[in-house]
Amino acid sequence: MSQTAQIPSHRKPRRAASSTRALRAGVTGGFLTLAVAGAAAPALAAEPSAAESTLEMPTLGSTLASSAAQSADATQQAAADYQLQAQQDQAAAKAKATAKKAKAEADRKAQEAKEAARKAAARRAAQEKAERASRTAERTSLSTASSNTTSAPSTATKATGNAATLINFLKAQVGKAYVLGSSGPSSYDCSGLTQSAFNQIGISLPRVSQDQSNQGTAVSLDNLQPGDLLYWGARGNAYHVGVYIGGGKFIGAQNPSTGIVERDLSYDPPSGAVRLL
Repeated sequence: MSQTAQIPSHRKPRRAASSTRALRAGVTGGFLTLAVAGAAAPALAAEPSAAESTLEMPTLGSTLASSAAQSADATQQAAADYQLQAQQDQAAAKAKATAKKAKAEADRKAQEAKEAARKAAARRAAQEKAERASRTAERTSLSTASSNTTSAPSTATKATGNAATLINFLKAQVGKAYVLGSSGPSSYDCSGLTQSAFNQIGISLPRVSQDQSNQGTAVSLDNLQPGDLLYWGARGNAYHVGVYIGGGKFIGAQNPSTGIVERDLSYDPPSGAVRLL
């Protein structure tokens, strides 16, 4: 055994590697840096006596900045959505107001048209009433005149010359049929009969009643002469014609039921007369 083997050692025991360490901290490039310094363990005697280890982690400022950016984006998007909705609401309100105004205008025009139609109908009714009253008055006057003529015939009512030829032709047609649009010789309508009769004495008349009533010279129903053309309705717009033959009588193609007949003026008083002879 060595002589030194039993000599106790006077060296102080070494501290544990973890006994003393210093903590240093710093921020570098947005990361937190931790440095640990202390006495090296015996096994690390060859390493530097002060060792540093760095631990990197995101800083709180970076996280807050990211959150703030997201919040700003959300706020901006919400503002844009709100503005778009406001524009849509404004456009809808404007369209609604325009439609309401257009409807009101259409209703106003419809009401005006309705009122105009009502007034026009009232005017037509009043005019027709006045015309009926006028025709009634004329017929009453004519009826009175016819009665006077019948009771006291005048020599002026006796047909001569062309008037006699005209009346003789008309009397020869009495009893024949009334056919609308016919001009003889076996049947006639009212204007077809008068046209054919006046053709016998060389007087050419238009084919229809309206035009025939506009020929010649208008005469009073109180001053009729044989051969005068009688008309019913307004002159130039007559709906029926016949011929006065004297003695308060006329001949005409009345209708399909009666055919061509000779009647007193009181049977169907005419509206007026024209003289063609």
